[in-house]
Amino acid sequence: MKLYGTSLSPFVRKVLVVLAEKGIEAKHVPLRFHDPDPRFRAASPFGKIPALEDEEFRLADSSAIIHYLERTHPAPALLPTDAQDLGRALWFDELGDTELFPVLIKPFVQRVLRPKMMKQPCDEAVVAKCMGEELPRLFDYLEGVIDGPFLVGGAFGLADISVATGFHNLHLAGEAVDAGRWPRLAAYVTGILERPSFQAAIAARQG
Repeated sequence: MKLYGTSLSPFVRKVLVVLAEKGIEAKHVPLRFHDPDPRFRAASPFGKIPALEDEEFRLADSSAIIHYLERTHPAPALLPTDAQDLGRALWFDELGDTELFPVLIKPFVQRVLRPKMMKQPCDEAVVAKCMGEELPRLFDYLEGVIDGPFLVGGAFGLADISVATGFHNLHLAGEAVDAGRWPRLAAYVTGILERPSFQAAIAARQG
């Protein structure tokens, strides 16, 4: 089994965490999106990361890959069986991918990607607006729904992976959740990112 994609990507990190939690051995190929590698492009025809190759089976998209791994390696389960808990887990997965990620990534793009990889200047106005206007509404929501160490069913799972993964990129940009304003969220993010599976994913090769 091979997983394609740099560990700098929150979406690749999601799958790396699942591989670690389930004890699945896979070769990590840390290339970046739109890489011309033919085997990668066979798994991800539009050049997005992550992509998975499992013998002759190929698949792209973090959520699709995780659902595949949940079926092929069901233990430990990262999706609940209760209907309501499953619905909430899928909601948080969607929240992480489509609501949190586009905003959490902005400081990282400005302070890390643009100056270090794209040789372009950082726009601190974008960071200021993100931290002062855009992220607070998302943080307010999460502060209101967190009531323990995990988001759904009292157990670590896909919901936690999807919500927490982008916060590492926020940290790489020198920002963090204000624990005075959002104490539950700050403690939650710290606890999830300190899990061995997340630490292994964070330490994985970037490229």
